[in-house]
Amino acid sequence: MEAYRDQYATLFNNGRNVVVIGISVDPDTALASWARDEDFPVLFASDPGGKVGQSYAAFDAKNKLDNRSLFVVRPDGRIAYVTKPFKVLTPSAYSDLAAVVDSLAPPPKPDSTK
Repeated sequence: MEAYRDQYATLFNNGRNVVVIGISVDPDTALASWARDEDFPVLFASDPGGKVGQSYAAFDAKNKLDNRSLFVVRPDGRIAYVTKPFKVLTPSAYSDLAAVVDSLAPPPKPDSTK
């Protein structure tokens, strides 16, 4: 999640027309504290029973946790991109993610009148 925070402007167009939600089985109080302490510009949701993770086949029942899957959901609610697991140490994973986000919510074009 730190990479998402650190690359938020590039990956998610500074949040323009994009909502980023990190979902985990951690308690909501722990997520809120961590998000505040680490200054995350994304939302977090608690999935204590793993129901959301199970719905998206992103729950590891053996270890009782949501895995590091990444989903990009289009404005119409359809899934546009999935990677299971997200390869946090692979630079191309971030460029691929940014390209998908840009295709759905393009960054503003520079104002050529100035």
